[in-house]
Amino acid sequence: MTEEWKFDVPTTGTKYLPPDSRYMEALSSQGYGFEAAIADLVDNSIDAGAKDVVVHFLRSGDRLVSLLVIDDGYGMTEEELDVAMTVGGRRDYRSNALGMFGTGLKSASLSHASAVTVVSRTRTSRPAGRRWAMQNALNGFQCDIVEPMYAQSLIDRYADKPITWQGTVIRWDGVKDFPQHGERGQTDRYLQRTINKLGMHLGLQLHRFLEHDDFNITVAVEDIDTGTIYMDFSVLPLDPFGYPVSGRPDYPRTFTVRTGEAPPVLFKAHIWPPKSSVDQYRAIGSLMSRQGFYFYRHNRLVQAGGWNNFRQPEQHLSPARVAIDIPDGIGDLIRLTVKKDGVEVAPHLIADLESAVDEQGARFGQYIADAEATYRDSRKRAGATRKPVIPPGRGMEPSVRETIEDELPVLPGEEPIDIRWSNLEGDVFFDLDREDRTIYLNKRFRTALLGGRRGGMNDVPMIKSLLFLLMHKAFEKEYSGSREKDNLQLWQSILFSAASAEEKRLSTDG
Repeated sequence: MTEEWKFDVPTTGTKYLPPDSRYMEALSSQGYGFEAAIADLVDNSIDAGAKDVVVHFLRSGDRLVSLLVIDDGYGMTEEELDVAMTVGGRRDYRSNALGMFGTGLKSASLSHASAVTVVSRTRTSRPAGRRWAMQNALNGFQCDIVEPMYAQSLIDRYADKPITWQGTVIRWDGVKDFPQHGERGQTDRYLQRTINKLGMHLGLQLHRFLEHDDFNITVAVEDIDTGTIYMDFSVLPLDPFGYPVSGRPDYPRTFTVRTGEAPPVLFKAHIWPPKSSVDQYRAIGSLMSRQGFYFYRHNRLVQAGGWNNFRQPEQHLSPARVAIDIPDGIGDLIRLTVKKDGVEVAPHLIADLESAVDEQGARFGQYIADAEATYRDSRKRAGATRKPVIPPGRGMEPSVRETIEDELPVLPGEEPIDIRWSNLEGDVFFDLDREDRTIYLNKRFRTALLGGRRGGMNDVPMIKSLLFLLMHKAFEKEYSGSREKDNLQLWQSILFSAASAEEKRLSTDG
């Protein structure tokens, strides 16, 4: 006979087990993306009442040296700074604060930098600073005290923009994502790519704040050798629900979910025009990833798309987006990740969504059906004027492939057209293999077309997209007529000449 089951585990006391210093290493390995880490720092600025935030890249010639986030918020005294730099430091969060766990500043920063310095000043206190260097953090949580004169000079460096009387400067050194060799052009390409992605991310996650006239985020680059500031621009809001006209006249609608004693959760269901070309629709992600639930906590977007196990993403649901403001006091029904890049929704809340109704008494399932119908109707209208095509396959950037399949009817049962690099002989830029359904590009020109960047399976998407549009019809027939052959030869000559010019330009620049 087995012993009677104990519902409570009996204990005999407690024992103090402080974290090992390697905990800091674990804290910095939580998978923070670069853009998400910067957004976490800006959250702190918003909580501090900042009206102006500057994300400042510093370079010396072709080498990036530091990244700073500066704000004109309330600032911190030395005592408050000690709490802010303590892992899991306890402080009283305002009811509408964006911070939650007391780890974001440290975890986000040390995920991307070998050291993070925070200098701050309030209206009634002198500048003070603390610095976490990973090597010291691993040696028993030893946090450096910043020399007061340097703390003052760093605050003074940003006097009037944005700091006037009070504010905070966060400085990253040893940024892992920065180009390491400072090769000519490499830094410029990195900045162009990174700042574009950062602007889009901040514009999306914080769009409700940026829509107010009294809040601004600026991204800038400064050459510290010359004092020149360039690439200085304001981040624009990117509202995922900012369509000019609804995709369906009777939307948006709000569905109310009630679960137990928890506050009701409102699901505001929108339907986008399926063919919209505005950034608020196209720039957020792929057709699959941008549909679904958009969760907000205190007006900050914490999940952009996804169905949270309610259903699988499908192409015909691409117009469907649902805005949910997480109510306070919701408990474990909706749990936010530390990185604020998603939420975990309790299964019974998702189950209750099935029976949720809107103001007219319609169930949430009707919304799903309406979104599908809106997409299918748009495809029928496009199909009436556009001929079906063989779809693109491997070698094409997935987002481009999705756009092509969204814009053009697809011939059913046809093998897709792959696009690959190959060693081709003679003065040719491309070759067609109808039997293998493949467009081959001359590998000789790959480096020139990439402009020195690293290649991959889905590289040069612009060239591949143009080739697909020019040549997909050639695969729909077993043989080419004289007119089609002449067109192929024309394209061959012009593209070969253009690629040769790119090759010559690259060798000259190098």
